[in-house]
Amino acid sequence: MRTWIVLLLWACAHQSVNAVALSRGPVRRKTKEIEGRQDKELLRRSKRGWMWRQFFLQEEYTGTDHQYIGKLHSDMDRGDGTVMYVLTGEGAGTIFVIDVNSGDLHATRSLDREEKPFYVLRAQAVDKKTGLPLEPETEFIVKLHDINDNEPKFDKEVYTASVPERSHIGTYVTQVTAQDADDEMFGYSAKLAYSISQGHPYFSVEPNTGIIRTALGPSDMDREQREHYQVVIEAKDMAGQKGGLTGSTTVNISLTDVNDNPPRFTQSKHKMLYYHCQMRPNDKLNGLNYRYSIDRHTDVDRIFDVYAGNGSIFLQRPLDREELAWHNISVIATEFNNPEQTSRVPVYIRVLDVNDNPPMLASFYETFVCENAKAGQKIQTISAVDADDPVGGHRFLFSLAPESSVRANFSVRDNGDNTAGIFTRRTGFGRMHKSTHLVSVVISDGHYPMQTSTGTLTIRVCTCDRNGNMEMCNAEALTSSAGLSTGALVAILLCILILLLIVVLFAALKRQKKKEPLIISKEDVRDNVVSYNDEGGGEEDTQAFDIGALRHPEVMEESKLRRDILPSESLYPPPPLHRTMVPSRENADVRDFINQHVQENDGNPTAPPYDSLATYAYEGNGSVAESLSSLGSMSSEGDQDYNYLSEWGPRFRKLADMYGGEDMAD
Repeated sequence: MRTWIVLLLWACAHQSVNAVALSRGPVRRKTKEIEGRQDKELLRRSKRGWMWRQFFLQEEYTGTDHQYIGKLHSDMDRGDGTVMYVLTGEGAGTIFVIDVNSGDLHATRSLDREEKPFYVLRAQAVDKKTGLPLEPETEFIVKLHDINDNEPKFDKEVYTASVPERSHIGTYVTQVTAQDADDEMFGYSAKLAYSISQGHPYFSVEPNTGIIRTALGPSDMDREQREHYQVVIEAKDMAGQKGGLTGSTTVNISLTDVNDNPPRFTQSKHKMLYYHCQMRPNDKLNGLNYRYSIDRHTDVDRIFDVYAGNGSIFLQRPLDREELAWHNISVIATEFNNPEQTSRVPVYIRVLDVNDNPPMLASFYETFVCENAKAGQKIQTISAVDADDPVGGHRFLFSLAPESSVRANFSVRDNGDNTAGIFTRRTGFGRMHKSTHLVSVVISDGHYPMQTSTGTLTIRVCTCDRNGNMEMCNAEALTSSAGLSTGALVAILLCILILLLIVVLFAALKRQKKKEPLIISKEDVRDNVVSYNDEGGGEEDTQAFDIGALRHPEVMEESKLRRDILPSESLYPPPPLHRTMVPSRENADVRDFINQHVQENDGNPTAPPYDSLATYAYEGNGSVAESLSSLGSMSSEGDQDYNYLSEWGPRFRKLADMYGGEDMAD
């Protein structure tokens, strides 16, 4: 029994194992088949697979070198130099170039995303030796990265809107919209934010939508006080952040209502674009009850006039836009029955442009050509100006005059940007043969009626070094280039000589100016007082010559003592004991004369009488004592100390007894 049970269990186990093996066999075969297929597919992809980075190119590139875009690489390239890369598609070979050996892709010039946002190109790897492709072409895209190089632009330059007066705060007025040509999907270059720069506090604008609404209450929006408003709205990209580009537009808003007050014009200002304009008063009464006139203080030259009955403005003489493009006048409306009821309005008249001025060369061009110049060499770039102001801007066309005699020597090429280049048409110019060439250039504008002018260029032939730098030019060419002829130079020199002669004659006449006589005739002496001179002994003689200055050369002129009043310490402080001063040359002779007589007096063997005046010699610089004349100019005797007199020797003993004894007695 046990044996049968064991056999039954073994049979069941064997059947289950076979069932599992049978069930797993197809799965394993299928798995191997799938893996093999995947391996084949992977191998097939890697066989013709490319490897490169995403290709993005920045627009408006300003570098000097070619802008690097990316690198094309195929896994067929093992670096042995047998693979060559070929580029085809939009701009291949002109805008985009590829290194055939390395696969580096470059852009040759600056691109604008607004003109073309992306370029579709194809690349292929071929064998250098056979020229056969190693794999099929692969297509890829070069997309331009946007930069913020476009400012927002509004749909209209000027918007016009109206709103009823006394409207509530937040009343809808109008909506302005702006567009930005930059990429909306890249950054905030095209994200706009609206703001109001003129029109506060009457109106406001929503930053995201550009909707303009009233910002003041009914009492402030009164048409009788103010009827028209000029609002300036700005749109700024970069979501209004710092550094964004801005664009602006003007919105003229009027308050609508019926005017039952003194006559008022329908507009606070009139802008005339034509030669005729008519204004009417906004009043319930008949318009014939008013007469119009021009304030002549605003039209001094009387260029305009107005019909008194209907307000039509007309011209009295032709206008010239180049002379004055805008005219501002004031028109007054006066009521017949009540002349005190008046109103005035400013009228701005714009003179429309007519193409009546030919274009001219922008400036005087000093042009030279080297003797060793080659054919096709550019020697000058010229431009033009026009006094007219066309709506679409200037467009100048340059060409060489048909009748020009130097057509075989030079040519004019229009650059298409209102400039032109002057090029040589032959090699070598002889300065000795012909030093200057005149080239006539025809300049015309592209407007109706077309205006044309001819400008002449003076081209000098100069000697240049190998680098094309000018070394020497003909003197005649230099003179002609400056616009001065020989006769003009002679006239200038003659004018200079005449001016010099006039200056010399004027100086000579001033030197020969005669002096007027004191007395012209004898009759003039009568009834006249003639002052001759003082007799002497007076104040003028005493102050004319200072003997003290000769005896003491160190005493200066400003330190002289007055002899007619008692000196004081506050006015004349005592001079210093040691003072050195260089004597003046004028007193040298007088001083020598006095010193000679002083020496003779000192050496006289006969002593003078005691009651006579004795003159002593000058004690010299460096003396301890001051001069005797200064004793009287000191302060009071009680303030002085005379004990030093006893030290001066026997010659001053008498003075020491007279002054020093009194001090001791006290």
